[in-house]
Amino acid sequence: MNIALVSAFDYSVDGGVKNHVQELSLQLTSFGHNVDIIAPCSKPNEQYEKNFIPLGKPIPIHTGGSIARVSIDFRLKYEVQEYLSKKNVDIIHLHQPFSGLLTAYFISESSSKKIATFHAYGSPWLYRIGGAKLAKPYFEKLDGLIAVSEPARSFISNYFPGDYTVIPNGVNLKKFKPQVNSIPQYNDHKINILFVGRMEKRKGLRYLLKAYASLRWKYQNIRLIIVGSEELDAECNKIINEHSLHDIVITGPVSEEKKLEYFSSADIFCTPATGQESFGIVLLEAMASNIPIIATNIDGYASVVTNQKEALLVSPKDHLSLEYAIIQIIENPELKLALIENASKKVKNFEWNKVAKRIMEFYEKTLQKSG
Repeated sequence: MNIALVSAFDYSVDGGVKNHVQELSLQLTSFGHNVDIIAPCSKPNEQYEKNFIPLGKPIPIHTGGSIARVSIDFRLKYEVQEYLSKKNVDIIHLHQPFSGLLTAYFISESSSKKIATFHAYGSPWLYRIGGAKLAKPYFEKLDGLIAVSEPARSFISNYFPGDYTVIPNGVNLKKFKPQVNSIPQYNDHKINILFVGRMEKRKGLRYLLKAYASLRWKYQNIRLIIVGSEELDAECNKIINEHSLHDIVITGPVSEEKKLEYFSSADIFCTPATGQESFGIVLLEAMASNIPIIATNIDGYASVVTNQKEALLVSPKDHLSLEYAIIQIIENPELKLALIENASKKVKNFEWNKVAKRIMEFYEKTLQKSG
């Protein structure tokens, strides 16, 4: 089968959709299929997978607490037409299809079967100002609909009702412990609290910093490691300066391999997002790394883990709840072990090989449809 995986987002920037597309491509290729990855790319001269085809130059667009790097270049239409004229594609699998023009042109210009996966949850401003009406003709051309979680399905159904199948994000368990080495400089008997995410307000880093500031009075042997964020915003810097916080490591963007090493070096993983998370791939990564998880009790996270079973779920925007949860894990080794054991069992349900087989079955079912 010839498959084109088309992502709306800048392929040079790490993120959940890119991770999903990369891993799905590897699995589909291992099943014996021919796969192309197509996406806009701001750094086309860097080294990518051999099957990656950059189409379009992305620009950053602010979308309600986040930044979407998509292409809105009208010339993309001719590049898409050229690609389609050279390729006999059986399935075009679009990821976040109504973001930018690349996915839109693949919908309008192709006669192949078109499947869309909806990754987002929240930030409906574009649909409210008329985006849903503009996108409806494209939606009607789709042959199959997937959502990565029940919250994602519920959200997109408000604007585009349809027969969605929920197929979650996956995780490649072979990449994680015990195969991954920890970072020697952090093996110094300090308690490493890990945050992984971009510097966006919805990621909630400021609440973790407030919790950390209070925890430092009780525990001198803790360290906060912030992975993925470049420069911190003014509010986060203010918290650090006002409390004269020490033992904070800000790594900036790191490679996938280095990120796994930080997971391997962590004692506690915290993801204090305030909302607009449809799933939370970082939860799967922490579960696969055998570290206890503290997450906010938002729909996307609660669809992956259960409070007091695979993670401790706390109220969003509540640094006191974060602080108390961290203390629980530090002071209660039995709770920590139980969370790890439960999470390590559940994460096997999300192994990429299983997820990709479900997607492959969805492809085959879609191809069998007439019309």
